[in-house]
Amino acid sequence: MSHVVLQLSLSQIEAMKVHYSKFLSAKNPPGSIFAAKPDLCTITAYKSGKVLFQGARAAAESQQWGSAASASVAEKPEKKSAASSVKVHSYSPPSNIGQLSVIGSDEVGTGDYFGPITVAAVYVKSDQIPLLKELGVKDSKFLNDSQIISIASEIKHIVPYSLLICGNPKYNAMQSKGMSQGKMKALLHNQALKNVIEKIQPEDADAVLIDQFAQPGVFFNYLKGQELFKAKNVYLSTKAESIHMSVAAASILARYAFVKQFDKLSEAAGFKIPKGAGGAVDEAAARLIHEHGVEALHKFTKVHFANTNKAKGLYNRKYK
Repeated sequence: MSHVVLQLSLSQIEAMKVHYSKFLSAKNPPGSIFAAKPDLCTITAYKSGKVLFQGARAAAESQQWGSAASASVAEKPEKKSAASSVKVHSYSPPSNIGQLSVIGSDEVGTGDYFGPITVAAVYVKSDQIPLLKELGVKDSKFLNDSQIISIASEIKHIVPYSLLICGNPKYNAMQSKGMSQGKMKALLHNQALKNVIEKIQPEDADAVLIDQFAQPGVFFNYLKGQELFKAKNVYLSTKAESIHMSVAAASILARYAFVKQFDKLSEAAGFKIPKGAGGAVDEAAARLIHEHGVEALHKFTKVHFANTNKAKGLYNRKYK
């Protein structure tokens, strides 16, 4: 067994830290209490109470502290299988995709007026799937921000990944030159996948799975003239987060970066920036214009969204 995860109390974790004091690492991963490297095993204890054992002696070391079986998280049965609602085409994944070693990619932020588009690609080997499940990896839409940050801080030290951020100044510049959001997303997915494929060489993933935001023909048309990522099997699917753990992990890392960028925007604005594209966003953008000038919209927002005109109208009514 190469990976074991235990859920322990903080007092147990403190006892472990004392026990492994001779093997403690000088630098702890983000979100962790300690990391230790005894013979043939790496142990990382997180503030969430999860303790990750990796290596040839993972099972032997973990047995001193508890049972892996008792740490397993029970999954709620799904009311409807993901495959039943996935549109079939020539790039549809095979029925056994969930058991393969896959590089998955996903994006976040495309529908938000404030904040960047973030794209992540993650390589998850077949034998890592149970580990990621135990760590709580699933579609980021079903996790709150604090859960996202906690899980991301754990998985980013376990799986090879690439994370790309397209900030709004760059987004607005490309959009003003006629580039569609769909093409921007395709370019970001392509680059993130290329980065991960290069990272894992000479190993080859069984497949690449992209969370589908456009029909395959449209997606590959966006990439004409670009150096395309190279993989032996390429699949596109909607709801890919529920099909393979790699896409779920990618969605979490992309959301993690998105949340962190929102924190930076809020700090720069001097008030909390809301997510989405609703009325609260219009109010925040009007306030941004009032406090920082209309030119600030190009740094903070996707200016071609309808929210821009709504915000200007609110500004004229409230602040003039």
